[in-house]
Amino acid sequence: MTDKIKAEPGKGIDRRAFLKASASTTALFGAISAQFPFGVHTALAAGPETTKANLGFIALTDAAPLFVAKEKGIFAKYGMPDVEVQKQASWGATRDNLVLGSEGNGIDGAHILTPMPYLISAGKVTQNNVPTPMYILARLNLNGQCISVGKEYSDIKVGVDTTQFKAALEKKKASGKSIKAAMTFPGGTHDLWIRYWLAAGGIDPDKDIETIVVPPAQMVANMKVGTMDCFCVCEPWNLQLIHQQIGYTAITTGELWDKHPEKSFGMRAAYVDKNPKAAMALLMAVMEAQQWCEKMENRAEVAAICAKRQWINVPVNDVTDRMKGKFDYGLPGKVVEMSPHIMRYWNDFASYPFQSHDLWFITEDMRWGKFEPTYDANALIGKVNREDMWREAAKQLNVPADQIPTSKSRGIEKMFDGKAFDPANPMAYLKALSIKRVEA
Repeated sequence: MTDKIKAEPGKGIDRRAFLKASASTTALFGAISAQFPFGVHTALAAGPETTKANLGFIALTDAAPLFVAKEKGIFAKYGMPDVEVQKQASWGATRDNLVLGSEGNGIDGAHILTPMPYLISAGKVTQNNVPTPMYILARLNLNGQCISVGKEYSDIKVGVDTTQFKAALEKKKASGKSIKAAMTFPGGTHDLWIRYWLAAGGIDPDKDIETIVVPPAQMVANMKVGTMDCFCVCEPWNLQLIHQQIGYTAITTGELWDKHPEKSFGMRAAYVDKNPKAAMALLMAVMEAQQWCEKMENRAEVAAICAKRQWINVPVNDVTDRMKGKFDYGLPGKVVEMSPHIMRYWNDFASYPFQSHDLWFITEDMRWGKFEPTYDANALIGKVNREDMWREAAKQLNVPADQIPTSKSRGIEKMFDGKAFDPANPMAYLKALSIKRVEA
């Protein structure tokens, strides 16, 4: 009797029948076994509720775990062969497609700026302020963003200290020219990094300079035509700016806050609640991809994958150096080999979504008027942050104990300007900041 492939609705294909179905399938699983020596995870046999998810990404190197999970068959390994990883035009488009969900031809989850699931869940950035509940399942990376400035400021060699930059901007403004700082989404990470950097040097990002929104992939072109004086974005756009001789890197954001959290793997709560096993399979696949991306021996291949047309679509030399830790700032003599601020995908607990970090983002969004200072941040974090799922996934993946944090908080965080954020007392931090939109 010939074995037939049987699939129950929503249960996927029985693995044993699938293995016997044809010699070509056997060869396929032989290839998978070679690639994954510990075998295909039981999630494939157990059968997630669905084998499909639509995940969005922006063309940035911190989306690499999603690219790798798709290209290396890791989603399929965990029983999710029909995952689509779809490029989004902007963070605004990512938000809109998350609100729609895949049922509305949108997306179920995304590589996303960490504050966005909070802003979306709270209805702060959605149409008519209607909330779309979201979960953060993992952090995708630490560090790896940069603030770049135009070539016209090469003489003052802008760095961590923006005092001279302030004087140069005031001089330009006095001549009747506009001055602008670009970021990628109001209240998002890049918005907060560039605001912190400017404000630390006495530049009010709302009063002394115009803050504008530009999608990441359009940053270099806009700097080229003089749209902005500085911008904050992830790679490869900062290095591409240097390669095109349009500007230089002032700082990497790790210089503002060492090992700072950045993007997250966020999903619509409705998808996760309806498909908990599928969501867990997606999370485990992303975590395995993060482990692969972290290894230095894989970084050249990570760069090559990122550069591909379907992902970031840039020359590979715009990606490779900084992916491997070499930071040429675009200024004479300023080249750092093996920077301590290299992007982390797994090491230093990069994947674990510390709730204390989410509290910092919400507190900074209070600083700039995105959340009211009386907003119950901890209650929102309790709903959005699913570190419990991360811990369960880590258990299933047999992650060593020393790679799993023992607390939901990373403790007191030190910023470059001497400010300290104590998650036990965020209002004290807010009070200590001189430039802000609220009274704390």
